Amino acid sequence: MFLIDREKNEAIPLNKMSFQELKFKERAHLQEWICKNTNLLGERLLVIQKEFSSFDDTRERLDLLALDESGNLVIVENKLDDSGKDVVWQSLKYASYCSGLAKSDIREIFQKYLDSIGNKQLAEDELCEFLEAEDYSEIELNNDDQRIIMVAANFRKEVTSTAMWLLDHNIKVKCIKVTPYEYKNQIFLDTEQIIPIIDAEDYLIKIGQKKQEQLTTKEDKQSRHVIRLEFWNQLLKEMNQKSPLFSNISPSKDNWISCGSGYSGMSYSFVITKKFCHVELYIGRGSKEDNKFLFDQLYSKKDEIEAAFKNSLNWQRLEDKKGCRIAFKLEGVNAFNREDWPKMIRFMSMNMIRFEAVFKDVLQGIVK
Repeated sequence: MFLIDREKNEAIPLNKMSFQELKFKERAHLQEWICKNTNLLGERLLVIQKEFSSFDDTRERLDLLALDESGNLVIVENKLDDSGKDVVWQSLKYASYCSGLAKSDIREIFQKYLDSIGNKQLAEDELCEFLEAEDYSEIELNNDDQRIIMVAANFRKEVTSTAMWLLDHNIKVKCIKVTPYEYKNQIFLDTEQIIPIIDAEDYLIKIGQKKQEQLTTKEDKQSRHVIRLEFWNQLLKEMNQKSPLFSNISPSKDNWISCGSGYSGMSYSFVITKKFCHVELYIGRGSKEDNKFLFDQLYSKKDEIEAAFKNSLNWQRLEDKKGCRIAFKLEGVNAFNREDWPKMIRFMSMNMIRFEAVFKDVLQGIVK
């Protein structure tokens, strides 16, 4: 770091020092500087307690407990010349301890802090002012994940590596490097956010959000697979008691299961979604032309087929696709709502048997 001398038009180097050389202490000095000006950490925070130790069944204490402008709890761990190797573990422990703090707990903690420093204001009023809220009842506190800020003059490699890993897994953590300098008995303090790098912070947040969305999607997909397997097990059990049509078919993680019709490229299928279920005859032979031809042949017998089935069917020629579909649908049911399952299973098993019986005779006269 340099001091610019305007008169001499030169950059004068400042002497880089250590906190130990300057006889500065962690609690008496660094902690107090942050309390009096949280912009040292690169943002506006509201300190609500120092040396917070009100954890159940433990005597551990965190350096500073604060709130950010979104009402999230921020755990601040200060170290002087060296971060130490255990600072990440300590910070994570404290974050987990604080995760259960309710709004009323935070208010009480902050009121004790205000009382201890001789501030006669009410915690509720101070919180409203900081969060720019008209009424305390409107404030939401500690609803999102807790954040971690680690402060030190030097960070060990194991600390920065772990911090980057936590960021990559969507844990909100910052590392602030603080460096004291001396020049002619004046002390200067340089602060630098090293993790995440300021210019890359928005990018890293977006990457973290994307990974979180991917994880959520993956978990949701796995959950859907489990539910579908359970549904198909129940459906096949019911179906096999009434007909051998699906007797050789196993449950699937997909939203459909099929069996052969006895004719190449043509199958009977059960299909389930969040909005409906249906039984269908799917025509998917070698060529698009063959499929459209067979569909048209069946459609020419539409009145006869629907009269035998005693219901109107959904005829889907699917002009832009290779295959075609003829279906009978039940609307307003959700495969992921177990309360709908009895209705769906009854509808699908009963109508698949009727469906196959009607098309079996018709297909004999059409398919070569």
